[in-house]
Amino acid sequence: MSKSILFMSMSLDGYISDENDVLGGNDGTRLHDWHGSSAESSSLSAQVQELGDELSACGATVAGRRTAELMDHWGGEHPGSSPIFVPSHRPPPPPARWGYPKVTYVNDGIESAMKQAHEAAGGRNVYVIGGYVARSALEAGVLDELQIHQIPVLLGRGRRLFDVLPSEVELEIVRVIDTPDATHIRYRVRR
Repeated sequence: MSKSILFMSMSLDGYISDENDVLGGNDGTRLHDWHGSSAESSSLSAQVQELGDELSACGATVAGRRTAELMDHWGGEHPGSSPIFVPSHRPPPPPARWGYPKVTYVNDGIESAMKQAHEAAGGRNVYVIGGYVARSALEAGVLDELQIHQIPVLLGRGRRLFDVLPSEVELEIVRVIDTPDATHIRYRVRR
């Protein structure tokens, strides 16, 4: 059975970007630098590659509107050639409306967006990205797992991943991969 999995890089103090959506560091990519690190041993690199392969194997994406627009909807396909579903109460911007046939704006809530994504994924997992959409999916009970890439940096300000939740959410640790550049923790949402 397919799962919905949030993949998110986060600073040690819980931020996913600064106030201007910059990901930290001098080049603005600090929270994602772990992915291309050459400092890791071959066995660790294989584990990091496995994380990338898991993401690439997803059959559909559910992305928050802010994230989707900041990334220009990944050119209409993310990851690979999978369709993108964006829960939003506002109409899509022109590129998503006319230029990206694999991008669907869903105006009847996160549950509907997730259902459509699972159907489009054809039995494969659904990739979830974006702070607001992650919180909404947790609240609605439609997020199955969280893959958090914990980066050893303190940003000290910005946008937090889980700033406000309506209630406590219990998680179970499924896997931990510790590398010099990040600790990758997979959690399952307890229901």
